[in-house]
Amino acid sequence: MANPIEAPSVERVLKHNKRAWVRHFAARLVFGLCLIASSFALHIVGVSDSFLTALPVPLGCFVLLFLIFRTRHGRRLAACERVLRIYPLEYRTRVEKKSGQWLLLGTVFTLKVSTRGQHGAPLMRAINASTVRRWPTGAENGGAWVAGDLVFGGVMIVPSTHDMLFMQPADWQKFADARESADPSRVVRAERAGLTKLVEKEPNITYAY
Repeated sequence: MANPIEAPSVERVLKHNKRAWVRHFAARLVFGLCLIASSFALHIVGVSDSFLTALPVPLGCFVLLFLIFRTRHGRRLAACERVLRIYPLEYRTRVEKKSGQWLLLGTVFTLKVSTRGQHGAPLMRAINASTVRRWPTGAENGGAWVAGDLVFGGVMIVPSTHDMLFMQPADWQKFADARESADPSRVVRAERAGLTKLVEKEPNITYAY
């Protein structure tokens, strides 16, 4: 994929991802409420109470509690917006997805964004800002727009879809010396962007692939 002539509009990207999060949240909210309501509906129409007719209630409650947990701990819209307000977008010509982990807060991808012909780009852990779990369509077909300072973290935007991922080094401690020895102006900028601390705290892994 050739280097796009113009960087995407930050406002458009943020709006796209906020809408994606609203759709994701609303679909699961409705699903959870429908599960709970179905049990009461069966009772009202005269279906005899049993384990199976009561089962949708705890399932629906689980869906809603899980949704609240992910909304509180997995959403990265505000973190991405903060980074995009501080750093300009730069085009990286290559995206390599290494792996993915199904975590409670969302699917966390290990990836590398680099410029062809240059080496030394750190492995990054990235999570979709809207909490959508899927790997963005077409993300490996070319490059991506990146904002940030990769030893601290940053944001990746997929040009074709405007999907937005929040990133920080996969091995946070490995780059501790690089962060400590960074130019003061870089540190100040990273502080303003909220990148001087590890944002993603490791939750319990429930499944991995």
